[in-house]
Amino acid sequence: MVGQNVHRLRTAAGTSLADLAAAGGISKTTLHGIEQGQGNPTLSTLWALATALKASLGELLETPASAVEVVRADDRRPQVEGDAVSARLLHRIRVRGTVEVYDIAIGQNTQHSDAHLPGVEECLVLTRGHVTTGPADSLTDLAEGDSIRFDAGRPHQYRGQAACNRAVLLMVHPDN
Repeated sequence: MVGQNVHRLRTAAGTSLADLAAAGGISKTTLHGIEQGQGNPTLSTLWALATALKASLGELLETPASAVEVVRADDRRPQVEGDAVSARLLHRIRVRGTVEVYDIAIGQNTQHSDAHLPGVEECLVLTRGHVTTGPADSLTDLAEGDSIRFDAGRPHQYRGQAACNRAVLLMVHPDN
C-alpha cells in the first residue's frame, strides 16, 4: 500500500522519480523499489518522503478512500439530535482549497462533463427526483435523499430520470 500511495501522490504532484528521490534524500533505485512494493522503508525514509510530497505520514500508510462513495437515503449513518435540528453525516471530505456549493436542476437529457483538473471532487446530494450520475465508467442511480462523492478528474455525467430533479452539488477544488 505504501508504494502505491507514494506513486499516486508523486504523480498527482507532477514530481519525477528523480526529483522526489533527491527531495527525500534517497536514491532513485530505492524510491523505485518502494513504489514497486519491493522495498521495506524505514520510518525516517517515510517521514522524508511524506515531507517532500507535502503529505501526512498517514496518507502514505492508509488505504485511500474509494473513488466513488454512495450513501443511500435509508443507510444507517452517524446522526446527532438537537432541540430543533437533527443531522446525519453523509460524507467527510478533506479540504485544502475551495469548496463551491451549487443548487442544481438536472434535466432528462444526458450532460457529459469532461474531466476537471486533477484533485477536484464532486459531492452531490439529491433533494428531489431520480438521477443517474458519477464517473462515466461507473454510473450510479440515485433516489431522493441519496448522495454520491467521486473524483471529478475523470469524465462524468448527469441525467435526470424524473420530470423534476434537484440537488445540492459541492465542487471541491484543491489548492494548487
